[in-house]
Parts: sequence; structure tokens; C-alpha cells
Amino acid sequence: MSVMSLLHLLGLVSAFLGNTTVVGLDVPTFGQDLFAGIPFAETPVGSLRLKPPVFKPSLDPGTFDASAFKLACLQTDLPVDQVSEDCLGINVLRPTGTSAGANLPVMFWTYGGGFDEGLSTIYNGSGIVLQSVFRGTPVIYVSFNYRLGPLGFPQGQEAADRGALNLASKDQLAALQWVQLNIGAFGGDKDKVTVFGESAGAIMTSILFLNSPIESLARAAIFESGAQASSALFPPQRREAAWQNFVASVPSCASLSQSSDTFACLQKANTTEIFQGLATAMADATEEFPWDPVIDGPGGIIPELPSVLFSKGQFAKLPFISGTNLDEGTIFTDPTVNSTEAIAEFLIAGASPSADPGKLNSSVARVLELYPDIAALGSPFGTGNETFGLSSQFKRAAAILGDQSFLSQRRFWMETAAKASVATYGYLFTQPQPESPAFQGVSHGSEILFVFGAPNDTSASATGLARIMTDYWVSFATSLTPNDGLGFPRPEWTQWTLDNQTVIQLNGDNTTMIPDDFRAEQAGFFNVDPAIWQH
Repeated sequence: MSVMSLLHLLGLVSAFLGNTTVVGLDVPTFGQDLFAGIPFAETPVGSLRLKPPVFKPSLDPGTFDASAFKLACLQTDLPVDQVSEDCLGINVLRPTGTSAGANLPVMFWTYGGGFDEGLSTIYNGSGIVLQSVFRGTPVIYVSFNYRLGPLGFPQGQEAADRGALNLASKDQLAALQWVQLNIGAFGGDKDKVTVFGESAGAIMTSILFLNSPIESLARAAIFESGAQASSALFPPQRREAAWQNFVASVPSCASLSQSSDTFACLQKANTTEIFQGLATAMADATEEFPWDPVIDGPGGIIPELPSVLFSKGQFAKLPFISGTNLDEGTIFTDPTVNSTEAIAEFLIAGASPSADPGKLNSSVARVLELYPDIAALGSPFGTGNETFGLSSQFKRAAAILGDQSFLSQRRFWMETAAKASVATYGYLFTQPQPESPAFQGVSHGSEILFVFGAPNDTSASATGLARIMTDYWVSFATSLTPNDGLGFPRPEWTQWTLDNQTVIQLNGDNTTMIPDDFRAEQAGFFNVDPAIWQH
């Protein structure tokens, strides 16, 4: 009996990376092989903590056990025994029988989670790979973990001085570089990589289009609910207090929190202390997302505001799909909001600190005019005068937030790309979510399970939509168009151009092309002077 036959009898599979035999799991239920937890960078602890990833292109000679995922990176929404700093692992899922040199297209997933939570293992790519085989265009699905919170996105002057900004984005680049070097051993084609992600994952992926080698690492992208400035981009100094609060909560480094010389101490601290600092910093945060990507200046991943780079034509020219959900803003809006003043304060807090006060106040006033306190115009959209027991100001605020962060930025990005003759396709996901609270509508993140082929809603409408969405995504990854005609029958998804500004409405009962002009004046206002909003 051959070694390969014996491995399959044991429920194991193997691939060869240089002098290393990588042993993964046979997943017979789906006809797939899984290789999990392969390190793509050295563990970022000790002197490597708070530094760019040290790329790990190969493994030690011998046998590597790839049968278990890495733990999640440090975060507070998981039990402490489920997180670790030894988290920088990559996972490869392929159709069974795929051999080295098969040259299958690769779909590379980046998870979301507000830059302070998330992990790759909760996104099961089996449905995507299974359907790709069914339709005759097999793909390999790759996912990875990146550092989160203050370890992934350090803030403050010291981090800027030490070149320790946007470390999670550099983790992402390291994982993509690993794919370039190693995916061929698993049967993948390094020249046919499509990067896709949702929320923070889409934002991070789109940021790579600003000033990174993404054009040598991928050939296409799919952005689900996120563009470069969906999370307003500020210089690192803006969140100096958040960084100091984190350091002050690491017991052995607390006395240095305001010293501008904290890194050496933090690198010596043990993981338990770092986790304690993280937990306190998250609990005491004065904003929902204190650990966002930052503008890192000349030579950085985000050298300037995206709008400035767009005006200069300085962005990667790769084809992409980009879309939003109907009610992006609901889950980010405080259900207790009940006044115009509160909404105005929120807008001002997220605006440029250098904006002329008069101009800023005028802009805020215009936003409030464009989004009047009329329940029927608010989000969840299409729900009339229903307020779900909340103030009508909630629907108003949710509409503003969703359009400012997601809809306006999706349109800004697509228009910029189309002007440069880049092929783009847009969508609006409107499938009802009967299992979600009614006041959330078709909320941020509700499309994910459909893309992965496993919606919670098992109605014919939902399952049918999931099938064609997976087909659209796989079709784009394999042929650079969502319209390859393979798989389940589905409407043609026409390209978004300056002369044909249309998006596909993704709805199980009415998937069709629609004009991309909903709330055009309102959302468009955020792109009139994007610098005010740090876009």
C-alpha cells in the first residue's frame, strides 16, 4: 500500500512544501482536503511584538501537522483559552484529488470584525469549493488570521516614529506572499488569485489598492460592504489616548504609559499582561472602533487620504466587484439616539480635526437637511413609518451612517475605477432577514452566509439566492466576469460604467439590474468634499 493510500485510510492527506510533508485532513463529506494552521510568519511575541511580520516562506524539513487551525489572535469576544499570539496561520481548502500543478484559481478570504475581533475558522469555505466543483470550475479557498486591536493597529506618535503602523495589513500582505510562493504545491495558480473580504476585511483589502504590491499578488477582488475609507482614516496621533490607556492597563508597563517609550516594555510583557491591557482598553474605549487603520505617510500603505490618491490616479487597476447591503448603518447606530443634536455630534466627532469650523458646521447642517427626521425615509429602508419602538431619529441616524460609510464610498471607488477603464460590477443585497431583529433590516454582514452557500433562512427564496451568489463569486474568480453561464441559471450582471451606472439587486424573489441612483444626492454629498469626512 502506498503512503498516499495509507494517509487516506487514516483520514489524512498530504502536500509537499520543499523538504516538508504537510499532512492535512481528508473531508470526505464534501470531497475536500483541508490543510490548516500553516504559519506564514514567525510568532509575533517578544522582540517581534509590535513589529511587521517576519515572513516564514518555508517550514522545517520533516513532517508538519496541518490538521488543526491556529487559535484566534488576541481579542476580547472569545474565551481566553481560544486566543493566542501564536495565531498567524493560513488555511488551504481544495477539492480532493487536486495535485500540485493543477493550477486552480484561488479565492483568498479576509474576515471582518471591526479590526478588533474575528478569525478565519468561523468562515467555512466548503460550500464555495463544493459548488465550484459542481459547476465545473474548481477553486481553492484560502483564509488566514491577522493581528487585531492594538497589536494589529497600534496608535499614537510612538507607533508612527517606530514605523509600527497598520501591522495587520502587513500580515495580510505576508499571507498573500505565502500564497505566491506555496499555493502551487497545493494545486493552486498563483497568477489567478482573487482577494475577497467583508467589512473590515473588505476595507483592509481595498486599502491594499492604494500603495502596496497587490498587483503582483492578485488579479481581481471582491469587496463586501467596505471601501478604503469606510472607516474614516486619521493620522495615528489622533488616538494617542487610546494607546496610552492600553499601555496603562498592562501591569508591568503602566508607569510608562505617557512616556513615548513603551514598546520595549510591551515586548517584554507576557501574553497574559497584554491581554489584560487589551481587555481594559476595549472596555474603557470612548469610541466603537478605536483600533482602525491609519494614514502612515510617504512610503506607507495609506500614504494619503484615498480621495487624494484617487485624484492622482494612484491606485491598483484590478477588476473588482463591490457592493453594499440595504441597511448597512443599523447595527452601528445606538438604538437610544433620539435627537438631532446627538446625530450632529456624531458627525462632527468623525470629521477632520483640521476642517474649517464654519465649513464643517455648514456641511453637517446640509447632511441633516438631506436626511430629514422622517421615519419613512430612514433605515431600515422601505419600512414606512414603523419605528420599532425606537425614536424616529434612530432610522435617520442609521440612514446617514450607512450612506456615509458604505454606500457613498462604494460609489466613489467604483466611479474612480471606471474613469480609469477598470472593469467593475456593483450590487445591492436586499434579501429579507427574518431571523434578525426587525429594526436592523437587511443589515451589515447579512450577505456573508449567502456567499458561503449556507444561509440560516432555509426558504426557497434564500437558498436559491445563495446558490446564484456563490456562482457569481466563483464565476468572477475563475473568469473575471460573474457571467460565465455555468452553474445555476441567473440574470446577467452588467458592468458598472460611467454610461451605465447600474447594480444588481440580490434578492431571491427579484434578482435584477437596477439603476445605481438610490439616494444619489444624499450619499453623493459625502463625496463633494471628502477631506472633511477623512475620506
